[in-house]
Amino acid sequence: MLAARGDEIALLGLGSVGSDLGRLDEHSDLDFFAIVEDGAKQRYLDEIDWLEALAPVAYSFENSIDGRKVLWTDGLYAEYAVFTLAELRAGSYDGARLVWRRDDAPDGLEDAGVPLRPSPYDTPHYQLNEIVTNLYVGLHRELRGERLAAFRLIQVHAIDRLLTWLDLTGAATGPRQDPFAVERGAERRLSIPFDEFMTGYTSNRGAALALLEWLEPRAEVDPTLAAAIRDLAAA
Repeated sequence: MLAARGDEIALLGLGSVGSDLGRLDEHSDLDFFAIVEDGAKQRYLDEIDWLEALAPVAYSFENSIDGRKVLWTDGLYAEYAVFTLAELRAGSYDGARLVWRRDDAPDGLEDAGVPLRPSPYDTPHYQLNEIVTNLYVGLHRELRGERLAAFRLIQVHAIDRLLTWLDLTGAATGPRQDPFAVERGAERRLSIPFDEFMTGYTSNRGAALALLEWLEPRAEVDPTLAAAIRDLAAA
């Protein structure tokens, strides 16, 4: 289908249809990059006839300047982006698999992007202190009546930092499933009581205390901040 169009250069699969096909199951969607010739990109974004050639499309919308989300009538769902060769080489991606390429396409497209670089903040010290300050500020927002803001700091942002801290300290049993989404596959890689740390919108105080008490035997939590968190939870 793509080969017949003439302006398509290659197709890369990512995520569970990328290099880690072992994760592919009945709940997987299709993540892919369509690599096209200069001048063809907007046509691929504006028109979905190339997708409708596979099966009737039930729903689609532009979710970024580079791509769309689409649902076919058979229930298959996809998120994709369209790039020129120059754009592909300027971006960062990981775990790509070459699904199809035109005969004259350059080699190594699955590895053509800018290498992913670790964040300078990917240290256990930084992540640990982000956790406890998220708890501290979150409890202040809880006391102010900003329960949703408190919930996000205590039961979302602090948990993201916890997952990163666990990765950095070697507690995880395997690598991240997705380098851009620390929460993906967390239950398979980590044995921690998520249900105690994320107890719901009305339980910010208890969730903050549960996380603090779990951390203290495992990390050097600043005692001044720990005491302040306890005081706020009891206020």
